[in-house]
Amino acid sequence: MKQVDNIPAMSEAALVEVLSSSLYPGAEKNSVVMVLAYCQAAHLDPMLKPVHIVPIWNSKTKKMQDTVMPGIGLYRIQAARTGQYAGISDPEYGPEVTAKLSGVDVTYPEWCRVTVKRQMSNGLVAEFTANERWLENYATASRDSAAPNAMWKRRSFAQLAKCAEAQALRKAFPEVGSAPTADEMEGKAFEEAARDISPQPQIQSEADALPAYSDDLLAENIVKWQPLIDSSRTSPEHLIATISSKYTLNPEQIERITNLKALDGDAV
Repeated sequence: MKQVDNIPAMSEAALVEVLSSSLYPGAEKNSVVMVLAYCQAAHLDPMLKPVHIVPIWNSKTKKMQDTVMPGIGLYRIQAARTGQYAGISDPEYGPEVTAKLSGVDVTYPEWCRVTVKRQMSNGLVAEFTANERWLENYATASRDSAAPNAMWKRRSFAQLAKCAEAQALRKAFPEVGSAPTADEMEGKAFEEAARDISPQPQIQSEADALPAYSDDLLAENIVKWQPLIDSSRTSPEHLIATISSKYTLNPEQIERITNLKALDGDAV
């Protein structure tokens, strides 16, 4: 460790104790050691907390695993160090959407757009824009729920803005790396793409199967399913497969569900 002025450098064990009690309270000592190793390898000051310890669900080991990940602040620092960082736009948001996810009422922006500027070697300023959708980024409260966790529910706009900014910084400054930030991965899992967290239609018991899919009630369900399909959280084919796994749908009912189409919204 370096010595600053006349203050002797801390031992690694002492620094781990300081980090554990201040910047990473409650974290396992081994995880804090990983933070220290990360910072040393990247020549970062660990006291600035450039990285975070994020518990990530590992689908192979079936348990949570502490993972050291860069924070959005580190991306900003690295972009500034290039001497070519020319600013960032205020986040732009799409329309607010209100939906019920696993019984929880949630209001969130449909998308967020952020632009990062970089001054190129020829003097021109290039703009790099990233557009991120809330439904593709938010973290769920648990493995078996489609409801957002507390942070994504309380700060739905700010959390999405961080994800959009991180993506824009990666596009503008590819040398900062390609790893996702802690804000993007909090509450998620390795091999997340393989997990389907789409809200499922409420299926009644076997005894109520036929009444549940009479013409009148089917029409009512279609009204409820349309927003799910419009937001790309599910599809007519997925609905049919889910329902058909338990109940028998006649051809007319299958056709009516198949005819549900997502709205052609403006490209963002």
